[in-house]
Amino acid sequence: MKRFLLLLALGACAPPAMAADDISKVNGSIHTDAGAGYRDLETVNGSIHLAQGVQARGVETVNGSINAGDNVRARSMETVNGAIRGGRGLQLDGGVETVNGSIFIDQGGRVAGGVETVNGSIGLVGTEVGDDVETVNGDITIGIGSHVKGGVKVKKPSFNLSLTPPRKPRIVIGPNSVVDGPLVFEREVTLYVHASATIGTVSGASVLRFDTDTAPTE
Repeated sequence: MKRFLLLLALGACAPPAMAADDISKVNGSIHTDAGAGYRDLETVNGSIHLAQGVQARGVETVNGSINAGDNVRARSMETVNGAIRGGRGLQLDGGVETVNGSIFIDQGGRVAGGVETVNGSIGLVGTEVGDDVETVNGDITIGIGSHVKGGVKVKKPSFNLSLTPPRKPRIVIGPNSVVDGPLVFEREVTLYVHASATIGTVSGASVLRFDTDTAPTE
């Protein structure tokens, strides 16, 4: 982030970027051209839109979402206040991270690092993740045909100012999905695991098995 802020200071008055350039903004969204190559794409107040087939290095925003079309490749994706959505065939050499926002990765995604959010849900469909999938207050769906080579973790909230009991996150390990590592729950959750799924050890929750296409509704 320190390098990010320095780039913003230097790039605030820069001319429009061409393919294979960095794009750094303070205010405003970033739009890319289909099939083009870029270096780092970074903004503070704005969303980042990655067109089909774009290649980039780091993709970062603070207040905004990140939306990737099909067959996008990047090093990593990160936002603070916003959702991250990856289209089919997303390839990331690192991880995906947000604080206040959901994460969804569609069929054929490959994430070499982890997938992490604090206040948001995570959904994977036919996606391979090389590290852990983590949240604090959100739901997790390891959808059909997904493979998590790390574990699944729901962390305990650091504090809770609400007078009402916190909602239990809903964790679904879907049909033909695999979680190699442990499933660790530091707070109460509802855990559904499909009969065809393969998982590691479970701590902090009881497994509710299902054999239908989708998990039971609560």
